[in-house]
Amino acid sequence: MSKIWFITGTSSGFGRLWAEAALERGDRVVATARAIETLDDLVERFGETVLPLELDVTDREGVFAAVERAVQRFGRLDVVLNNAGYGHAGMVEEVTERELRQQVETNFFGAVWVTQAVLPVLRRQRGGHLLQVTSEGGVRAYPGFGAYHASKWAVEGLTEALAQEVEDFGIHVTCVEPGPFATDFASRGLRTSAELSSYAEIRATRTPEFRIGDPTATASAILTLVDTDDPPRRLILGDVLPEIEAIYEERLETWRDWQEVSLRAFGPRKD
Repeated sequence: MSKIWFITGTSSGFGRLWAEAALERGDRVVATARAIETLDDLVERFGETVLPLELDVTDREGVFAAVERAVQRFGRLDVVLNNAGYGHAGMVEEVTERELRQQVETNFFGAVWVTQAVLPVLRRQRGGHLLQVTSEGGVRAYPGFGAYHASKWAVEGLTEALAQEVEDFGIHVTCVEPGPFATDFASRGLRTSAELSSYAEIRATRTPEFRIGDPTATASAILTLVDTDDPPRRLILGDVLPEIEAIYEERLETWRDWQEVSLRAFGPRKD
């Protein structure tokens, strides 16, 4: 049975690739983008199986209206893919209030508005799969991307609670955590703060070397994810697990080393 997808941020990058993969196998897709003309070629190729909608995810009323139109057109939603977002580069001291608020408005609140808009639909259906695209930047952090990490970690925390809240309704929730891929993220989706010279050396010496993946290969992984009956709450895309494992092992070691101090903070036991 073909699936109905609702995907945000389908003008380019992962959103476009995953929309095309779904359409090519016979699914139907509600494709949203801030500039609706970027979706014209999808309509030309796939016709009535795609519903293009202009959408800025920071517009809560607009999000709810888009979801309503989607259900009116296709009757249900099977896969909701919260993909819209962008990156912001800047040391924490460099990021302005406006830059930080815009980052969080799009990456975090945009995901929240879509989530809140689709949940009544999924609850009525007693099922569906919500995918939150957070990135590996939702579980680890690099210097110079504090605002971006803050927005993605916030989505991860929200989603951890959400998954437990909706599982009794038959709704699955997965954080999709892509590592570095050769998308247009840096050229089209990255904004930067004005740099302070004090951080020049850190910028030069603390920038990690990435293994860059092929974004087209992610489509098969996403289709496998949405087709499984028991999807995971988290799925890494790409070759970054060893680095993430090392980070979590270091955290556990630190917590254990400081366990005596932690328990001291609890106060006297009253066993």
